[in-house]
Amino acid sequence: MEQAQNAVEHRPVFMPKVNSDNLVKTDMVRFERHVGFATRQKKKSINDLQQVIRKKYGFKQVLELSSKSGNKLSFPLSPFSLKITDAHDGNQYSVENAFQASMVFEDGGPYLDLLIVPPRQARKDERLTTSGELTGYNYFGMEWGVEPLTVFYDWLYVNALKQNPQLHEEVMQYQAFTDITFNPKKSIHCAAYALALFVALNKRELLDNIEDPIAFYNLCDEFKISNTEQLLEEGWV
Repeated sequence: MEQAQNAVEHRPVFMPKVNSDNLVKTDMVRFERHVGFATRQKKKSINDLQQVIRKKYGFKQVLELSSKSGNKLSFPLSPFSLKITDAHDGNQYSVENAFQASMVFEDGGPYLDLLIVPPRQARKDERLTTSGELTGYNYFGMEWGVEPLTVFYDWLYVNALKQNPQLHEEVMQYQAFTDITFNPKKSIHCAAYALALFVALNKRELLDNIEDPIAFYNLCDEFKISNTEQLLEEGWV
């Protein structure tokens, strides 16, 4: 009966590239999702997703970033846990807090109080959905536009990970990254993509000076973008 209830879904896999005009190659993977909220059901779905990726691409090392992955790396690499030290005040903030607290809307923001609340509370703050259209980001006076769509989020995550060298050796062993909870039909910012971007930049020895937003933007602009936005435009839904 359980088998009959299972569903077929698509989720993205993010692959860091070294010899390519992409820093990250994104592809959609078709896998069997085991219906149910139990942890064991989610782990079965993750296992199915990873098995498809290993078979399709020949990868041995695939890191699932969601909390149900069972991998000890998933927690410190989560945007709720990974912290960036701000150069202005010397304080540490999770990537999630820094991102949500930097949003600027037509009718408000940035809401700096979101820097110091629990990360999940910051993400769910009602002001983020009732303040009009998102117009940009302001991170301690550092202003970003909304285009390219994920560049500010990616900058936060990549810099946060760069500041945590104790994670680098293990991270660099992986060939692909996923987050089964990330649905590209509902969101555009994905830590698994930013993680793949970090690995690609590190392997290419391009991490110098990425703290500079202009340098980071120009660096990413040198390469073709392969992310879920393009895949959705191509009909992957």
